[in-house]
Amino acid sequence: MAIERTLVLVKPDGVQRALVGEVVGRFEQRGLHLVGLKLLRMNRELAERHYAEHAGKAFFESLVTFITAAPVVAMVWEGPSAVALVRTMMGATDPANAAPGTIRGETAVSIGANVVHGSDGAERAEQEIALFFQPGELVDWESAQERWLS
Repeated sequence: MAIERTLVLVKPDGVQRALVGEVVGRFEQRGLHLVGLKLLRMNRELAERHYAEHAGKAFFESLVTFITAAPVVAMVWEGPSAVALVRTMMGATDPANAAPGTIRGETAVSIGANVVHGSDGAERAEQEIALFFQPGELVDWESAQERWLS
């Protein structure tokens, strides 16, 4: 399995409901490594770039309005097949269809307020990570562990 990095956002509803620790804990328990984390308020420009694939769709404006309304927590997780693993752990976008035990199945209240976002593919993950993090803001776990253990 390839080691991948993926972006996860705890959306405004998750931050406001104090679910950040639970989301972080779930990924840590699965063995993923947290390599970047920041609390930020997305401005409109960043939101539009992040959701560019949805520009022109009926829900685009409400999506941008929601994600910019309050702080989000942006995280980069690393591990074997991290993109697919995170997507599985999050559950279906619509919490009505999310399996019990998934983040959305346990915490989300609606398709619009579904607590988390995760990259949908390895290429998209690279693009999304670059929107939120500079390379120097991410931890290199392999070299960090070598230093810690020596």
